[in-house]
Amino acid sequence: MRHRTPNATVPPDPRLERWEAGAELPLLAASLVFLAGYALHVLVPEGNRFVRETGLVAVGVTWLMFLVDYAVRYRLSRQRPARFVRTHWLDTVVLVLPLLRPLRVVKVYTAIRRRGSRARLGLHARVITYAGLAALLLGFAGALNVYQAERHAPDATITTFGDSVWWVAATLTTVGYGDVVPVTARGRTVAVGMMIGGLALLGAVTGSFSSWLLSVFAQEGDDEAPGK
Repeated sequence: MRHRTPNATVPPDPRLERWEAGAELPLLAASLVFLAGYALHVLVPEGNRFVRETGLVAVGVTWLMFLVDYAVRYRLSRQRPARFVRTHWLDTVVLVLPLLRPLRVVKVYTAIRRRGSRARLGLHARVITYAGLAALLLGFAGALNVYQAERHAPDATITTFGDSVWWVAATLTTVGYGDVVPVTARGRTVAVGMMIGGLALLGAVTGSFSSWLLSVFAQEGDDEAPGK
């Protein structure tokens, strides 16, 4: 009988890769439905109760999909709970705060970095495109959240959804005009998330572009080296 040492690494179930590949598009669609449901709940006037509650149902159902995906990947990874949470910290954060789901594009950038140093314009362009779309989705989600938290607060400067969109644009781009600012604890917490998210997505774009340029220059240097 074999005994596994405490530090032995258990290989993941072969089905894990197939699950992740098959679940990516459905989860992307679920993310959009989640955001649409949340938008209905926040933007539709309070008198239209049916539409607002329909939005909440969409939010709840799609969040359950995220929870099932997280549980399946944990099961197939064959890791201890603490190790799984540590190695999948971004997935854990996104599960707790689904509005941050666009930040998963950072994982795409990391995966491409691990593929090697050879320049592949298509892959890097895909990261830049994903990051741009993720920034739009994250900004829209942040604008909804801040608008919901601030619109009825005393001394609020963000009283319309347009104000919230303007504030998010200034925050994500690290401009920070300061003409409208959140005054509630929830709004300021979202602000911190927007700042971190903006830096992460900006880093993915600039890092991917710089990595591609360096790879191109390195290849050109190898091609021009004597004897080749």
